[in-house]
Amino acid sequence: MKYVLAIIGLGVACAIWMVIQLWTGSKSKKDRWRGGGGCGGHVLIFAAFVSTLGCENNTELTQSTKNIMGTPISVTAPAGMHATVFEVFRQVDKDMSEWKPESPLTIVNQNAGVAAVQVPADLFQTLKKSIEIAQLTSGAFDPTWASIWELWKFDGRNTVPTKAQVEALLPQVAWKKVELDELTNTVFLTEPSSMLGLGGIAKGVALDKARDALVAQGLKDFMIVAGGQVLVHGSKNGKPWRVGIRDPEKEQTDYFAVLELTDTCVSTSGNYEKFFMKDGIRYHHIIDPKTGYPARGVKSVTVISQDATLADALSTALFVMGVEDGLTLIESLSNAEALFIDDNNTMSKSSDFPFDFD
Repeated sequence: MKYVLAIIGLGVACAIWMVIQLWTGSKSKKDRWRGGGGCGGHVLIFAAFVSTLGCENNTELTQSTKNIMGTPISVTAPAGMHATVFEVFRQVDKDMSEWKPESPLTIVNQNAGVAAVQVPADLFQTLKKSIEIAQLTSGAFDPTWASIWELWKFDGRNTVPTKAQVEALLPQVAWKKVELDELTNTVFLTEPSSMLGLGGIAKGVALDKARDALVAQGLKDFMIVAGGQVLVHGSKNGKPWRVGIRDPEKEQTDYFAVLELTDTCVSTSGNYEKFFMKDGIRYHHIIDPKTGYPARGVKSVTVISQDATLADALSTALFVMGVEDGLTLIESLSNAEALFIDDNNTMSKSSDFPFDFD
């Protein structure tokens, strides 16, 4: 992985916020993980408002944003390439949304306990990857999480479901009862009323597909931001792209460090993204599939990987697993690194995550 962490100041516990910064300094290979001193003469450019920039080959980079998959998708690339990215996200949303009545995934859900359903190849491969990650994480990532999501709508009513309501639906959260047949590309939910949801992985899938589509057209330098995920490729003005790290207790633009990145993806899951307070307790959107309630013990998890699909799913899974089990898992993987922020604002990281706590 090609990334560098430059520390911008003393900070407290933090989580990724996609802040892109234009850097005018220089780095050699041997000090590309070097810590920096302060924010000095750097010019901040937030991801949602990236201005027109030039890259090494004088191809003009422009930025545009569209709301797809229920989140702003921001593209920084030559203007003629934006439509390619947006079309990829629309197609993934069309095939993989559990909320669209005509989507193949919805049809699978409608046939839970009834019959196997043949699905498009891309959806089948995404479900296969989802089951693999569910197995890898001992169910901390579970694509059948949607079976219980109706109890946690986060629609402004701030209603906490009863224990009886949660227990009634928990048996439907069962990734082991998803049957995949590679010969026929069919999917069968053997648990009646079980429901697949790919919200924890689909944006990563779209990022990987969008990157591949742009690279296939010969594009070298671009950035795509999709909610809590950012994918960067190549460079900006010949320097690595920069992604700020935000303090989850403060505003989105409050950050204390910067990752310098190229050809990789950063994904964050945090308890500050979607939540409500009830009787002094924060109820957030990252549900533990084993309990049916929001996962506890962690404020945010940041994952770095060249595989955007893996990064997306792992940031959710590691959040659910917690620091101890999550670190054990991430240390066993050669293609991902992670940074954890627990409820006490204590930071923990995998051994090769480029961060100096001192």
